[in-house]
Amino acid sequence: MTALLPETTGREDFKEILRLIRPGSRVLDVGCGEGALLELLSQDKGVDGRGVEISPEGVAACLARGLSVVQGDADHDLDDFPSGAFHYAVLSQTLQAVRQPRHVLSELLRIADRAIVSFPNFGHWRVRWSLLHRGRMPETKALPDPWWATANIHLCTLRDFMDLAEDLDLQIESCAALTRGKNARSIDPEKGLENWRAEAAIFMLSRRGPAPRRMADEDAPVEPAAASDLFNP
Repeated sequence: MTALLPETTGREDFKEILRLIRPGSRVLDVGCGEGALLELLSQDKGVDGRGVEISPEGVAACLARGLSVVQGDADHDLDDFPSGAFHYAVLSQTLQAVRQPRHVLSELLRIADRAIVSFPNFGHWRVRWSLLHRGRMPETKALPDPWWATANIHLCTLRDFMDLAEDLDLQIESCAALTRGKNARSIDPEKGLENWRAEAAIFMLSRRGPAPRRMADEDAPVEPAAASDLFNP
């Protein structure tokens, strides 16, 4: 296995995403930053990776790495992608920063067979203790910025996210708790204790209904022309 890139070594969600995604699949990374995850997936899993990033600086860094990335806003520009264009859509530590999390989550699972979503858990015991003890917005390892400088506008707890997934009729295929400096820990998000214990969480989701298309080694990903056109104007 390829060694982790320096900027990914502290990202337990990246390591878990790497474990979840099957080799050779077609992946869209929404809010891809400077492309560290896309580059890792390309090197280690041989994926056909594409990215969407709102920051011009992030897009420039991705292009310098030779990655296929376009500048776009997840709240609006996901609507332009054709249905079923990808096997996986990734939203890593970005859900809490979008303006329309319900719409974005729904669009991810229109575009892709599965969505992998990670976010900080506002129900973690350190957050609760900070609010109770200090009466101020918490600053933790998962939420390191002061309230006036944070990009987070829609913080949620595990229970909140579970309610949204149920409302959208989504199936939770797997879930893990994330703690900085430790490996991801598989959890049952239905258990109330995990809403206290998980500093952050990562979910793999799919639409309910027929089972997702099996992606065995002999089932090579097919590249829809319409999706390709979005990255080759």
